[in-house]
Amino acid sequence: MTLPVFLVPALPVSDTCVLDGPEGRHAATVRRLRVGEELVLSDGSGSLVRCVVESVGKDVLDLRVQQRWTDPEPSPRVVLAQALVKGDRGELAVELATEAGVDGVVPWRASRCITKWEDGPRGAKQLARWQSTAREAAKQARRSRVPSVAEAVNTAGLSRLVTASALTLVLHESASDKLADVQLPESGDVLIVVGPEGGITDEELTALTTAGARVVRLGTTVLRASTAGVVALGALGALTNRW
Repeated sequence: MTLPVFLVPALPVSDTCVLDGPEGRHAATVRRLRVGEELVLSDGSGSLVRCVVESVGKDVLDLRVQQRWTDPEPSPRVVLAQALVKGDRGELAVELATEAGVDGVVPWRASRCITKWEDGPRGAKQLARWQSTAREAAKQARRSRVPSVAEAVNTAGLSRLVTASALTLVLHESASDKLADVQLPESGDVLIVVGPEGGITDEELTALTTAGARVVRLGTTVLRASTAGVVALGALGALTNRW
């Protein structure tokens, strides 16, 4: 079994360190790590250290560093533009995508979204929930990099991201092209666009394809807005060198 991963603001620079705060409480009280057991500290940006527990206190561990390394960034990167979906299914989409290796998430305010992220404190709270979900899912998956969750964009903002990406794939059941038939780039960003439960409008499809996106389908069935992203990420993992 792989070692548990704990996220810290900065990795230790010396050979010893203390893990306290919420992560220390989780390691000492929830996971009940003991002297001699090992764990991994991550800064969430690809750098990690493997440590052994030297002593255990109340919600705190004293650690000794055993190894340091940095995981290379995946190539190509995959960013998910996820339309807002109602209830907790948006957080489910972020959780699944993070477990599947997504490198970034962009919430999309599509016109047919049932839920609306308002500007101000309420919208900031919803964004924070997605960011927290990505962080916790990255820990659970033992990832060295926590995917970013950006501010929500409208279709005009998403079109600008399409232009800046190496490749954009809009998932749509009406497409004739299959994802497996697309020539994928070896580097840069691959942007996956998942629409809302009500579907992507013709106007939105036109705006995205005009910016350079390709419309593709994953199979013969229609996937839910909360699961389409993780299925696409699995396909890209197998079709590229990411896996």
